[in-house]
Amino acid sequence: MIMSLPALGETSVPTRVRLFLSLSITMIFYGLMRGEIPVMPIAPIALGVLLISEVLIGVMIGLSIRLLISALHVAGTVMAMQSGLAMAQAFNPAQGGQSSLVATFMTLVGVTLIFIMDLHHLMIAAMYNSYNLFPIGGELFIGGFAELIVNTVSNSFKLGIQMSAPIIVYALVFNAGLGIIARLVPQLQVFFVALPINVAMGFIIMAVVFSAMMTWYLDHFQANLEAFL
Repeated sequence: MIMSLPALGETSVPTRVRLFLSLSITMIFYGLMRGEIPVMPIAPIALGVLLISEVLIGVMIGLSIRLLISALHVAGTVMAMQSGLAMAQAFNPAQGGQSSLVATFMTLVGVTLIFIMDLHHLMIAAMYNSYNLFPIGGELFIGGFAELIVNTVSNSFKLGIQMSAPIIVYALVFNAGLGIIARLVPQLQVFFVALPINVAMGFIIMAVVFSAMMTWYLDHFQANLEAFL
């Protein structure tokens, strides 16, 4: 789970730090749940199946939580496209590849706010409660996990579009106005005049609505984490 969780499992975190964190949390959980752990099977095949099942549960829960970060990536990408900043690319550690500067900035701010608001404590609590939701050696609910991931992806995409809605509305009005000006004054080089205005207005609108966007995102992130508690 730590390997796939956001914030705790970022690739920018040194490998030794993640390994030490995972081993420390494992020892703490073992002390808390020692009496609830069933007897391990003696047969190597049964033990291997049990280990694979537990790994799959951890990876699926971690991935379903990591998908919540994609809302910031969607919002930042849409805002960059509408404000003329889509060509400015930078490495996004949360996505593991190149993305627009706005998406990278929003993702890094989101990960920082997760630590500031102590939401990583909820992720650790989700690790502990996962043993109550999915007991060791119990049934592996593949269908339920698939439905959870599909719902998480759709909700994250919807949230990303909603977060970028002010920029989308502004872009529609701005581009419609440019079209009218281009028809009325054909001699005017609309593109060269509009590009700096578009970029400046994009920054201004983002500065005005950024705090509300991130607050809304954190509420969404917390509500989805509480489903595992």
